[in-house]
Amino acid sequence: MGGIMYRTENLNKSYADGDGVCYALKDVNLDISKGQMVAIVGESGSGKSTLLNILGAIDSATDGKVIANGKNIAGLSEEQLSTYRSKTVGFVFQAFHIIDCYTVYDNIELPLIINKVPGSQRDDMIRKAVARVGLDDKLRTKCNKLSGGEKQRVAIARALVHSPDVILADEPCGNLDSRNSESIMELLRGLVDEDTLVVMVTHSKTDARLCDRIITLSDGMVVSDEIIR
Repeated sequence: MGGIMYRTENLNKSYADGDGVCYALKDVNLDISKGQMVAIVGESGSGKSTLLNILGAIDSATDGKVIANGKNIAGLSEEQLSTYRSKTVGFVFQAFHIIDCYTVYDNIELPLIINKVPGSQRDDMIRKAVARVGLDDKLRTKCNKLSGGEKQRVAIARALVHSPDVILADEPCGNLDSRNSESIMELLRGLVDEDTLVVMVTHSKTDARLCDRIITLSDGMVVSDEIIR
């Protein structure tokens, strides 16, 4: 296990609710280390996705701190946050968010183009990412020809093409059958073995038990933090 990637200090996310306040997250204090596979679990509305989005700087906390690699991301400018999202974090979602009429290659290339990675570097990066998810033979296949499990592999390849420190995955197996779910979990475990931190929101008890650690939220608060291995 590596050093601490994330530290949250009295992290809160609240919304106005009539005359009162509704908390999506309340006083969350966590240390999350590199080289782990962490499951965030809890009932719908418990704050799981909110926490994941704040770690990824897609959303921001109302108060408290999120320290990522030693820096409080709440103190970063919009430009610095954009760099953090594009360089440090890879996102994987339940709905894949890939473009069906594009090829596997084109989908994985998109974030590299957006981040102005030179064309001379992109091809090698894309081929390495595709090899890591086992889709070498689908490189020029349009994504509308792929199965759900293959589409999620494309999404994971796109997330890891820039070699991020962290993969944040929101229900990555939510749209998959048990066989494909098992395959995706094995793939994510392989990334952890390469010292990438994987933080995953899941409703699946089976998938959660395959992780190193299970953090359980209820009403926006951490009610359990269990080390599995």
